[in-house]
Amino acid sequence: MTGYLHKSATSYPVYRIRAGETNRFVMLVNPLTDACNFIQVLEIFDVGGSTPINHHRAAQEVFYVLHGLGEASTDLGTVPLQPGTALLLQPGVPHAVRNTGSTRLYCLTTMVPDEDFARLISDGVPDALDAQDLAVLGW
Repeated sequence: MTGYLHKSATSYPVYRIRAGETNRFVMLVNPLTDACNFIQVLEIFDVGGSTPINHHRAAQEVFYVLHGLGEASTDLGTVPLQPGTALLLQPGVPHAVRNTGSTRLYCLTTMVPDEDFARLISDGVPDALDAQDLAVLGW
């Protein structure tokens, strides 16, 4: 590595963790290939899509909403998600994120450290962005 990483929008791999899942992950920064200890993805939730309830042993996770509407549920309650919302989850906090809007929900999601999230995603099913994604993202 040269001290920095530079990628373009056309080089990002896209995955679903399993076929038929409602979420896609665009791998922006991948600790498996990019010599870092965190992962950053663009997480795209289909209408009605959600994550399963999960928690992270040692990782902090941040969701930053770029487009769409949703909600995040934790053991402390439920909070709305809308463009410009940032949600920081500490290690051990059970959480789920759900798209509650009528369009796709786009979140910039970062997890530090990675805790094998990159492996889970990259072992999944390759996918692609469609015209709707490209229009929302301005790519």
